[in-house]
Amino acid sequence: MAHDADASVRPGTDAAPPHSAPRAAVLVIGEALIDIVDRGGDAVEFVGGSPANVAIGVARQGIATALLTSIGRDDRGRRIADQVEASGAAVADASWTDAATFTARARIQPDGSAEYDFDISWTLDPGAVAAAADAASVVHSGSIALFLQPGGEVALAGLERAARAGAIVTVDPNIRPALVGADARSVAERAFAAADLVKLSDEDAAALYPDVSPGRVLRTIAALGPRVVVMTRGSAGALALGPDGVTTADPLRVEVADTIGAGDAFMASLITSAVDEPQLLTGDGGALERALRRAAVMAGVTVSRPGADPPTRAEVDRLR
Repeated sequence: MAHDADASVRPGTDAAPPHSAPRAAVLVIGEALIDIVDRGGDAVEFVGGSPANVAIGVARQGIATALLTSIGRDDRGRRIADQVEASGAAVADASWTDAATFTARARIQPDGSAEYDFDISWTLDPGAVAAAADAASVVHSGSIALFLQPGGEVALAGLERAARAGAIVTVDPNIRPALVGADARSVAERAFAAADLVKLSDEDAAALYPDVSPGRVLRTIAALGPRVVVMTRGSAGALALGPDGVTTADPLRVEVADTIGAGDAFMASLITSAVDEPQLLTGDGGALERALRRAAVMAGVTVSRPGADPPTRAEVDRLR
């Protein structure tokens, strides 16, 4: 790990093992969908959606997790629910709708990255979001869920409600340019203002703050209220600003299958660290470094296998 205020900096389907320590209840609010991955003309379907990936990732760390989303009562919706629940997370009853389950067609590029076309609409029940947020100790949202209306306003209100109640709030904007709308920055900054911890990629930063240096982006977001702000930058690693200053981390070096779910795994690990080590948010020499290293391992394992398939706690612990 290194400390450099001007450093440039992103870094299995097993059921989560039991964990003996008490666990905070984590609520994830956001989209779940089916990724239709096109690899040179061969299409394969994976469970996806950034918030759903985060919920699966957190649950595989042995943390009590619930996903509040919108899925259809169709084969794809049942497949999503089965995978979320197999991870150890719960799908909130209010998630089920009569509409078709959302899809995203992902075209894998030569470098393993993915380009997406989405078939999605987004609504949420305000009462269900409020009730779920009131019952959680940690509330996370991001991606399409914050930006696509009318559900985006409900998700934002849920984050703000959780913040007022004293829950830990985490946000990953995960900007989808075709879907966020002209007011993306104002929406993102409203979410950041409610958050204790924000994770964004260098691509998110470029979309929200064009031509602004990484260090300045972190400071700009931190000034809105978050205690920890992390920027991921793929093979360049991660840069974070926390109570003890700026910290960097290298990525885990692996053979990349694809990058689907990498940022979501990184986010899930940061949530895990916030639960495991509350001092991450208050300042403790080393807590942020440990969190970044753990997140780099979790993201690295994820990109080493196809689709969004984050590791279990045991897998991460073996590589930390």
